Amino acid sequence: GRFSTGIAIAACKKEAGDFAAITINSFASVSLDPPMVLWCVEKRASTYPDFMATDSYSVSILNSDQQVFAERFARYDPISLDPQEVEIWETGAPLLKQRLAGFDCKIAARHEAGDHVIMVGEIMRFDSADRSPLVYFASNYFVGLDVK
Repeated sequence: GRFSTGIAIAACKKEAGDFAAITINSFASVSLDPPMVLWCVEKRASTYPDFMATDSYSVSILNSDQQVFAERFARYDPISLDPQEVEIWETGAPLLKQRLAGFDCKIAARHEAGDHVIMVGEIMRFDSADRSPLVYFASNYFVGLDVK
């Protein structure tokens, strides 16, 4: 709890056609060539089976106005993403509108790591915007950091 992190939402298209999403802060760059990122999903998460059954995922880095999404998808079995809340790119995985940054990824590897699985994805498309980030530290959200 003494390490400040950005907050993101990882999401995928479920086999049934709707979307699964989860709040994450275990997000990192892996490679520039090819461009790759990773995040970790807990095996007990309600969305775990959805991420194991898909071949792609998205990561939406939250801006300072999106704390409601961080809280919503931190819950077990949250209300699904509404199609009006998202954009869909090449892989079909949903990205939140108005995000700070977005990554559309094809899964390159999954690695077992204790009670988590590391989800490595090759970036198919990326974007970013000039907005303030949502930051998490010591069980609190911090907003309004001016990054311009």
